[in-house]
Amino acid sequence: MAEATHWHRLPVNDPATSNPTEYIVVFKDNVSDADVERHADDIAANGGEINQRYGTVLKGFAATIPESYFSSFQSLNADVISYIEPDGIVTTQ
Repeated sequence: MAEATHWHRLPVNDPATSNPTEYIVVFKDNVSDADVERHADDIAANGGEINQRYGTVLKGFAATIPESYFSSFQSLNADVISYIEPDGIVTTQ
């Protein structure tokens, strides 16, 4: 019988494993690719940067979002975003 893999997220506030302005943004399935691009453009226009784009398993991207824009981005997009979580290192045991 195969042993189960357990995923462990390292503490988000550990500066060695995460940056408090780096996030993974995942959109709801019904959001168009054009809308995802528009939101990515909004982040860039407000001083952020798209670090990685996802499209096969997740609809979204990893981004550096300035603290000054994060709350605004989060509240304006609540109807299209499935979740936002801090980007960091995930390990298995």
